[in-house]
Amino acid sequence: MNNRSKPHTRMNAKELAAATARFDKEFVIDRSREQTAEERRQWSKAKKKRGRPKQGQGVQIISVSIEKGLLKKTDKLAKKLHTQRTKLISRGLEAILNEEVAVD
Repeated sequence: MNNRSKPHTRMNAKELAAATARFDKEFVIDRSREQTAEERRQWSKAKKKRGRPKQGQGVQIISVSIEKGLLKKTDKLAKKLHTQRTKLISRGLEAILNEEVAVD
């Protein structure tokens, strides 16, 4: 009888024991082996968090207080422009800084 075709909820005790016997075995570390250099490289790459791509000199996380109404307007505009709040604020700061440089 093929136990896999029968749902576990419909199996009797003997069928269920046979279907789940593989889970009763202990984990045997002796079956493993040392990773090859390529496997270590792949494992290290897989463990790394993606993070943000570096732009310019990198990023600095800061805490800024913004009036709630202004923040709501910012979020609404960012959504309309299909961009992130951070990018919108950065664009605004760059525009102001470029304007100030042109005036000086």
